[in-house]
Amino acid sequence: MELKGLILSGGAGTRLRPITHTSAKQLVPVANKPILFYGIESLKNAGVQEIGIIVGDTEEEIREAVGDGSAWGVNVSYIHQEAPLGLAHAVLTAADFLGDSAFVMYLGDNLIKEGIAGFVEEFRQKECDAMILLAHVSEPERFGVARLEGNRVVELVEKPKQPQSDLALVGAYMFKPCIMEAARAIKPSWRSELEITDAIQHLIDNGFKVEAHIIAGWWKDTGHLEDLLEANRIVLEDIMPSCQGSVDEASKLDGRVIIEEGAEIIRSAIRGPAIIGKDSKIIDSYIGPFTSIYYGVTVVGSELEHSIVMENSSIENIAGRIEDSLIGKNVEISKSSVRPKSFHFVLGDNSTVGLF
Repeated sequence: MELKGLILSGGAGTRLRPITHTSAKQLVPVANKPILFYGIESLKNAGVQEIGIIVGDTEEEIREAVGDGSAWGVNVSYIHQEAPLGLAHAVLTAADFLGDSAFVMYLGDNLIKEGIAGFVEEFRQKECDAMILLAHVSEPERFGVARLEGNRVVELVEKPKQPQSDLALVGAYMFKPCIMEAARAIKPSWRSELEITDAIQHLIDNGFKVEAHIIAGWWKDTGHLEDLLEANRIVLEDIMPSCQGSVDEASKLDGRVIIEEGAEIIRSAIRGPAIIGKDSKIIDSYIGPFTSIYYGVTVVGSELEHSIVMENSSIENIAGRIEDSLIGKNVEISKSSVRPKSFHFVLGDNSTVGLF
């Protein structure tokens, strides 16, 4: 069965503001790779060659980052969605691209550790009209929840007060073309959106076969800062150490550390798992575990731990340790007079911060 891929990358990312006032949330790096790239790789590894990306206000930025898909050996098309009016609305927006093809829909700000190759292959082999990806969660009332009979889905409820199971919808779905009719049939929800859960329930109510695939590994919706930092931590736990940059004799690398090409480590300690990006400079500083420094960053006389620093930012002479922070592009953080012991930042792109 030939399948197309549909990646949703048009949301506003309100939960990661101020970063997403000026950047696409799907391009925030996790372990120095934009979140969106993990989704493209997942589809590629599942044998999907034709990928449509739903885009909105950040279309230009996403086009520049992804291009035509040739970097991954896939063909990428861009589909503009007028507004984030729901996942089912995104499916309808992509109708011309999808045609009569079955397809996998993937939420561009999700990370699924085991990928979706097994999920896609099961759909190829089974006679069903749709298949949803599920995971056991500890707080199902925060998610869309599925009730199963055997492997068949009989009910979907969005954020139920009294969940019937602990199986939450993960950000990947398999559909045959019948989902188009279902998406056209439903009404907007209280959020004024066409919900994909309502469209799937419409399939169920009208006798279509919807099955479940339950994953064992972790997955993360990276829409919240805490989940983004945790995803960064989990991915970094699996890295293999390498050094393509330069490390002077006065510096020390401890544990699993990646030093990318052109990066310089001078009189500093890097304790892994951590990654220092291309052409970044770490001088007289400490970079602690679960920290990702993207490209072109300068850190001087400072300490960071469990944080993400985006491209071309600078952090200089900060006496307290920066922890649990997401720092955007082209940010400048520098010393002022007073020295607090610890700082916590969520800083938007092009910010300048003076500490007192």
